[in-house]
Amino acid sequence: MTGSAPFNELVGELDFPMFIVTARAGEELAGCLVGFATQTSINPSRFLVCLSLANHTTRIAAMASHVAVHFVPDTATDLAELFGGVTGDEADKFARCDWHPGPHGLPILDACENWFVGRVVERVDLGDHVGHLLSPEISHHGATGPEFAFHRAQSIEPGHEP
Repeated sequence: MTGSAPFNELVGELDFPMFIVTARAGEELAGCLVGFATQTSINPSRFLVCLSLANHTTRIAAMASHVAVHFVPDTATDLAELFGGVTGDEADKFARCDWHPGPHGLPILDACENWFVGRVVERVDLGDHVGHLLSPEISHHGATGPEFAFHRAQSIEPGHEP
């Protein structure tokens, strides 16, 4: 078979972890649920997060020197639904969850004990997403256990038009 539909069906069977990316530009905070993310290099350490062009967080992250990447625990369904199903264009997501200011003033989500802050090394046009290549600077590893996976995120209605 050829075309994008068979490819989308094929990769739709993968069950990779979901992340929440938070950003700050001036006093404006943003965050979203991210499914397209991966480590890209060991030495130097690099991580790629891809943000949808339709997403409010993408506009804030475009002005940010750093972003925070949160590993979402399997038990944080409400948090995944908030950051995946509510748009920052219409609501203050941070008023609806517990968080604290972290490095570079970035919002760090209290429910996510595993996170890192990365400096944006490069931004890359990836079609309907913008890739943010990150150089991790500060990491926090506070828990072990399963993470919120893609198959569970498929039921979340996006907060913005895809």
